[in-house]
Amino acid sequence: MAIEDDENYSLPENVYDDLNVIIAASHTSLRSVQAVIDADNLLIKSAAQDVSQYDLGSYTGETSSLQLSKLKIDYCIIGHSERRILFQETDELINSKLKNLLKQNIKPIVCIGEKVEDRSNNLQIDKCISQIKDVFKGVRKDSINEVVIAYEPIWAIGTGDVAQPEDASEILYEVKQYFYDNRFDITKFSFVYGGSVTKQNAKGLMNEQAVNGLLVGGASLNSNEFIDIIKLSL
Repeated sequence: MAIEDDENYSLPENVYDDLNVIIAASHTSLRSVQAVIDADNLLIKSAAQDVSQYDLGSYTGETSSLQLSKLKIDYCIIGHSERRILFQETDELINSKLKNLLKQNIKPIVCIGEKVEDRSNNLQIDKCISQIKDVFKGVRKDSINEVVIAYEPIWAIGTGDVAQPEDASEILYEVKQYFYDNRFDITKFSFVYGGSVTKQNAKGLMNEQAVNGLLVGGASLNSNEFIDIIKLSL
């Protein structure tokens, strides 16, 4: 269901100038999702939930950035906390994925975030900046067309706990400052928050100047709630 299908909601004029909705489906559904987007000319972008660290070669079961490109996938999530924790993905490995995506002009959604013990020791900024430094190591500035940085504190993923708006803003501001200080073109970056996002907290998060958008997890599985969150983000 698209927002415009809701007869009780009227979209403001020119709202699509600032609205960017991205659907990150599982690999087995990517072709179907892209086919629907193309057939109906929807104002929605597609994203993969992960990509291989390898470019070309015999890597059974892996999905390369080249394969995603052939499916016309717009974005790809890398560095999600579940990948880091369950599959022991390092920043160095994520760096390889980032470079592969940039080669194919697929826009990366780079996830960063601290553990609860990092925040307890007031190390959340140091942790997130360290991740950014390692993930972007050796990345040519002129290779970046668009990158989304998603702050998703690990302690907030699927727990029901959510960072306070000012906490999310603090991290994203520091990350943005890092890119600015290191002479990246900051206009090519977007900064979003993810972690137990709901329609109850979406507006407060989006009211923060440093937060450009939301990475919605479990709430996106309920179409009505997902639409409500999109409305609140306008």
